[in-house]
Amino acid sequence: MKNITYKQKHEIMTRMLHMVSDNKRELIEKLAGLRTKHIAVVLENIYQSHNASAVVRSCDCFGVQDVHVIADKKKYEVNREVAMGAGKWVTTHHYKNQNTESCLNQLKKEGYRIIATSPYADKTLKTLDLSQPVALVFGTEKDGLSQQAIDLADETIRIPMYGFTESFNISVSAALSLNTLRDRLMDSDIAWQLTDEELIDLKTEWCRNILYRGEDVYEEVLRNVLTDN
Repeated sequence: MKNITYKQKHEIMTRMLHMVSDNKRELIEKLAGLRTKHIAVVLENIYQSHNASAVVRSCDCFGVQDVHVIADKKKYEVNREVAMGAGKWVTTHHYKNQNTESCLNQLKKEGYRIIATSPYADKTLKTLDLSQPVALVFGTEKDGLSQQAIDLADETIRIPMYGFTESFNISVSAALSLNTLRDRLMDSDIAWQLTDEELIDLKTEWCRNILYRGEDVYEEVLRNVLTDN
């Protein structure tokens, strides 16, 4: 959002919420309070769009708001049939012209611990320290994470498996990981919820995404609020 006051942000959100249907407004009010930034997901060069889109869908289902997509080698494209509209509700951060190092270092600056996922790690998600926000990094279906991502990780975890196959599909790995961590957050006294201002920003973002020509609507509402104040 532009450099506007908390009061102005709240007024913009209120006006835009009244532009969506009653049913959608009720869902936005209900689900925004269940969203979290305490967990983030990073996808490193996931070249199969249906897998990346399935991860985005899982993030929405588990209330994880932020997905960071590193696409140095191949452009990320949403598979709409797989994502089922999840892209409207999840905030996707793109790093098309940047590398893994810049993405992970930026997350570290924002207070995240970088958690690499590997079938060879000793620790599991059940023992992962969640007192600090975590960013789970998932690599390509064929080669896994790059060495750079592994070197930058603060910790490496695995998902327990009991069969002959070496690893889960990337979208399954993400869903299993998020299910475990979300359950742990809900059972903890960790402050995983969004701040009041983050809630306002999120509700406004959702309205922008679902309203027809939402960006134009937002700009008009912004102008009106600034004029009124």
